[in-house]
Amino acid sequence: MLLAGYLGPSGTFSEQAAYAYFNNINEYQLIPFPTIQDLLQAVDKGEVSKGVVPIENSIEGAVNTTVDMLAFEVNLKIQAEIVIPVRHYFIGFEEFGFGEIKAVLSHPQAIAQCRNYLHTHVPKAEIVFTSSTAEAVREVAANKAPRAAVGTLLAAKKYGLSVLDSDIQDNKHNETRFVVLGKEEGKRGAKCKTSLVFSTENKPGELYRVLNIFSLWDVNMTKILSRPSKTRLGEYVFFVDLEGHILEEDMKNALMMVQRKTSFYKLLGSYEIIE
Repeated sequence: MLLAGYLGPSGTFSEQAAYAYFNNINEYQLIPFPTIQDLLQAVDKGEVSKGVVPIENSIEGAVNTTVDMLAFEVNLKIQAEIVIPVRHYFIGFEEFGFGEIKAVLSHPQAIAQCRNYLHTHVPKAEIVFTSSTAEAVREVAANKAPRAAVGTLLAAKKYGLSVLDSDIQDNKHNETRFVVLGKEEGKRGAKCKTSLVFSTENKPGELYRVLNIFSLWDVNMTKILSRPSKTRLGEYVFFVDLEGHILEEDMKNALMMVQRKTSFYKLLGSYEIIE
């Protein structure tokens, strides 16, 4: 049986995304990993065949560890994209009222996504960051104390805690984009996306000239993100998402031109969007 990893522990949104992708693929055993770095390195070394990691949230933006590692540290391809609605739950022991809760545990992004709720309902509680929402629920369950966690319904059930409140995220349209990573190219689907990262020479108009190539070939750019190049202050690389697949003639021609016009170029994948 093949192995596939996700950002653990069990009970995270990453696990939900992994099950959404591998639901009908019986030859894979799902393995949780403690960090994104551990998981991507394991896929890169061939210890697992595929990995499922978050790459972007509709409220908080890019997951920097994922995008930076794809650009600079590993040689992996995005094989598929899955978007998961984010619904956060306030989880703890029913014996403790909201006014008694001394600390709230969760991942930094989950805390940020529930900032207004927490300020209103537990304004005096200490905020404690954990490596994942599921880890927060596990830590709260390990010791019966006036603490609570922001986490998933799956984690609450797994660790035997009560749901004190539901759908506590500040934005009800919160979604997280997950990608499936592996060594091979992704397959073409009904809807596809192509992702790449590049840098240009530090000259006036260079970025504009590269981006204009997509317009010339009628390729729709759906996202652009800048990140430090890890070389010197003020130098950046640009992550771009494009609508379509590299096997399409216009996309192929556009990317050939971009590669010639950039000082650094890396195709991250051309892949299906799973809905």
